[in-house]
Amino acid sequence: MSWGKSGTAEVVSHLRPALACSELPSFEQIARSTRILDLLPAAIYVTDAQGRIIYFNDAAVALWGCRPKLNSDQWCGSWRLFRPDGTVLPHDQCPMAIALKEGRPSRSHQAVAERPDGTRVPFMAFPTPLYDASGALGGAVNMLVDISENERAEYVERRLASIVESSDDAIISKNLDGIITTWNRAAERLFGYLAQEAIGQSITILIPDGRQDEETEILERIRRGERIDHFETMRRRKDGTLVNISLTVSPVADESGKIVGASKIARDITEQKRKEEQIVLLAREADHRTKNLLAIAQATVHLTHAETVTDLKAAIEGRLQALANAHALLAKSRWAGADLHELAVVELSAYVEKDNARVQIDGPSLLLESASAQAMAVALHELATNSAKYGALSISAGQVKVEWRLERGRQVHVCWTEIGGPSVTPPSKEGFGTRAITRMIEQLNGNINFDWRVNGVICDIMIPA
Repeated sequence: MSWGKSGTAEVVSHLRPALACSELPSFEQIARSTRILDLLPAAIYVTDAQGRIIYFNDAAVALWGCRPKLNSDQWCGSWRLFRPDGTVLPHDQCPMAIALKEGRPSRSHQAVAERPDGTRVPFMAFPTPLYDASGALGGAVNMLVDISENERAEYVERRLASIVESSDDAIISKNLDGIITTWNRAAERLFGYLAQEAIGQSITILIPDGRQDEETEILERIRRGERIDHFETMRRRKDGTLVNISLTVSPVADESGKIVGASKIARDITEQKRKEEQIVLLAREADHRTKNLLAIAQATVHLTHAETVTDLKAAIEGRLQALANAHALLAKSRWAGADLHELAVVELSAYVEKDNARVQIDGPSLLLESASAQAMAVALHELATNSAKYGALSISAGQVKVEWRLERGRQVHVCWTEIGGPSVTPPSKEGFGTRAITRMIEQLNGNINFDWRVNGVICDIMIPA
């Protein structure tokens, strides 16, 4: 409640008869003269010329959290006082004491009263000296205004303002005509306009050609009090480039509840869109590769024959494992290719581990694309399996050498050479393993050739680089 000049005059008129007494007025006299003050919700108290409290109302007791001793306690009835900066404020330096010492009113001084329970109440003081009929200082009346709610509101306002300014999202407000009224730092970073450049401009400076109808529809929905959540669209930066954003728009109302504008939160989703497109692309690529792998596996199974069920099962498992080895190397490189040296080591690992001297692997670093890697994996597996059963790897003195080179930059020449094994007799017919790898290499537009020499077979494989 405000206390103007007329209010002060009324208090003076009520207090003057008591203060005009030659002796210190009694509490009963003060109470009769100031009974109107007991009914006021504002904290009011009165002191004599020496600052001793001679009257206070219930609102003052509620603010202080205690009752001062009449005609004894001085200056202020609070338990303890502090300045707004948190430093201790002695009672004899409080606004009431200054007003009595200087003999003039003091206005809008702020302080903080601490109650006996430790709680603190920020307040504004309005002390006014009182003079008797002769003009002598007789005391003073003070009104204390609790500003806790004001400080809380200011704190909330400052906090909200800080949140808006520090937000990573662009936060913009506009009136119902689409004129920008606020613009935070994130909006500056996202759209390229400084606040002083954007505020006062139409929001259409951000809307690219062909999307002008969006703003009209948004404003119509805001006028109806609707909220727009996560509307994905595109906006134009100051430099003319376009940016993908997710837009949330909320109505802004005045104190009467009337909608007067809108608040917008714009989030840059360019990276999100890029990742979504990448996921779709990867999903398509994974689908394509999976189908290819299954087709190769199906062809491998179809080309596999054996004399017994056990042999058939073993042959299929071996070839599928060879495909899995190639797939693991391709995945390791994120499908950039499978290194031929690693592929050869993996397929011959069982024999390399037993006796490294029996197997030699030599060739430059070379990446094979998926189809070539899978075909070469099966080919090396079949050659190693056949050698372990009938060729150089079937006896301790036998050796195998795998080497390759790139010819004319267009073909990979892989040479498998066996020496020191059993005497070789050219087969009377093409075996199941030979038929399987021949078909797979031919599907790549490559070729394979076997040279059945007496001292060991030599297999030359040519595949596109």
